[in-house]
Formats: sequence, C-alpha cells, structure tokens
Amino acid sequence: MKLRTIAITLAALASLVSCKSEFETLLASNDVDAKYKAAMELFNNKKYLKAAQLFESMAVLTNGTERDDTVQYYWGLSNYRYKDYYTAESNFAKFITNFPRSPFTPDARFLRLDCMYRATYRWELDQVPTKNCLAAILQFEREYPEETEHIAACERMRADLSDRLDRKAFENARLYYKMEDYLASRVALRNVLKDNAENVYREDVLYYTAMSSYHYARLSIPARQKERYLTFVDDYLNFIGEFPESKYRRELDVMYRRSQRALGKYEGSDEELELKAKDFEKERKLLEKESGK
Repeated sequence: MKLRTIAITLAALASLVSCKSEFETLLASNDVDAKYKAAMELFNNKKYLKAAQLFESMAVLTNGTERDDTVQYYWGLSNYRYKDYYTAESNFAKFITNFPRSPFTPDARFLRLDCMYRATYRWELDQVPTKNCLAAILQFEREYPEETEHIAACERMRADLSDRLDRKAFENARLYYKMEDYLASRVALRNVLKDNAENVYREDVLYYTAMSSYHYARLSIPARQKERYLTFVDDYLNFIGEFPESKYRRELDVMYRRSQRALGKYEGSDEELELKAKDFEKERKLLEKESGK
C-alpha cells in the first residue's frame, strides 16, 4: 500500500514536471502558430500570466506580420487581466504608438487610461499622476465620442480625479485656518475659487472664507476692527446668497449677529451668541446624519 502511494505521488510529480517542461519548451520555440494557439487558449482559460509570457515571446516573431497588432494587444490585455497594471500601461502606450489605426486601438486607449487611473494617489499625496490621467481622459473623450460605454467610465473617473484635485486645493488653503493664520487663510481660500470657481467644495470654501474674516476681525486691534467686520459681513452675505439652506447657516448667522454687536448695530440679549464652536459642530453632524450624508 505504501509503495503504491509513493508510485502515485511520483507519477503526479512527473506529470507536473512534464507540463512545466512543455510550457517552457513552447516558450522557447519559434513555432508562431503553436505559440499563438496556446496563448489564446491560456487567455480564454484565464491563465493570464502564462498567456502574457507567450504573447511577449511572440512579439519579435510576429513583428511586421498580420498578427502583429493582435499579439501586441493581447500581451497588454493579458497583463491587464492579471492586474499587472504598470506593465499593461506600458504595453498599451507602445501599442497606441505603433498601431494608431488598429481596430484594437480605441480599447487599448481606454485600458491605458484605466491603468493610469489605478496608478493615481489619494488626495493627500502627489497629484501629478492625477493631472496626467485627467489630460489623457479629456483627449480620449475628444477623439472617441462615439465610444459611449468607455465615455461613461471616463466620466466616472474624471469626476473622482477632479474631486481629488478640488479637495487638495481646499485642504491646502484650510491649513492656514487650522494654523489660525486667518488673513493668509482668507487669501488662500479666495484663490481656490479664483483658480476654479466650480470647485466641488465651494460651500466649504466660502464658509471658511467667512469664518477667516470673522476671526481676523475679532482678533484685530480696536482701530481696525470695523473695516474687518464689514469684510466679514460681505463674505457672510455672499455665502447665504449662494447657500441659504446650508448646514453652516445657523453658525454664520450667529457670527453675523456678533459682528453687528461689535459694530454697535445689535442690541439685546441673545443666548445663541454664547454658543461655542463645538456646539455648532455637533449640530452640523446631526444635520448630516438626518440628511443621510
């Protein structure tokens, strides 16, 4: 019984070695037809790594032949399906250059975009890859407007990447607010919207702009407070004109009444004027929870 088990094990190992040797032999072969057939079978059976190796080994052999663009495209597609996006992006970039008129080119262009998208970083990190990917997406949309399925995916990618750039710009400016450098904060926040008026964080940018104005006035010497509170009033009116139902509205209304009191235009007692920042933050979180955000 023991000898039988050993024999079965040795037979299985011999079979594995034989299979491996067969693939390696084919990999080193110059038989294009056999390699092409095997590569396609491996690809269709989702053996993408081995398929990529075979397509790569064929690239020189099929250079200049009718199979050239097919082999190059499936080489990249095999790496893409294997989730080696770095290599796949390089494959597709080379393919686009070499075969601009191939029927595979629109798909290759889109898949390269997808690889570039996957190589971008979250908003806190370097956004150069994000900008490069956005530029490539815009070019693809201009050149292939009829590729509706790809265009829809491009729009989703573009929205995500644009959000990252908007968030990066907003957070960089808000850093001055967190540092309590309120003059620099207001200038930086205004520049965010000057550079991109459609920033998706526009409501937050305008809120922190107004709050920067308020705190800058509050901390100023008495002789300069009036003009600086008036600047806050302008920022406040600008905010409520755009976002009258904002989650920030109540807090800014209180800041407005405080500024009016400092300007001698508000009389009477008002319990809300004694509220702290944490009270407004708690209220905002409750509103966001209720609205499902």
